[in-house]
Amino acid sequence: MCRNIKTLFNFDPPASDAEVRDAALQFVRKLSGFNAPSKANQAVFERAVEDIAAVARALIDSLVTTADPRNREIEAARVRERNKLRFALPR
Repeated sequence: MCRNIKTLFNFDPPASDAEVRDAALQFVRKLSGFNAPSKANQAVFERAVEDIAAVARALIDSLVTTADPRNREIEAARVRERNKLRFALPR
């Protein structure tokens, strides 16, 4: 799966429509192999992004959990710390 697609469920505040669409765009790019489709494929590409975004939004809105919502700032800090360790220069 594409590394740029982030978990969007169970956050406070909830994922925005823009975040869901961005994830759908990354998914369609990965599946199609196109970063930017040709003019001949543009309409099909955009329709796929919109369809996947709608399905993803329905999924996120339908999921239930008993866990407390995660805090975006805390999760972002964890990712930054993990990346520091992952990409640290060897000494």
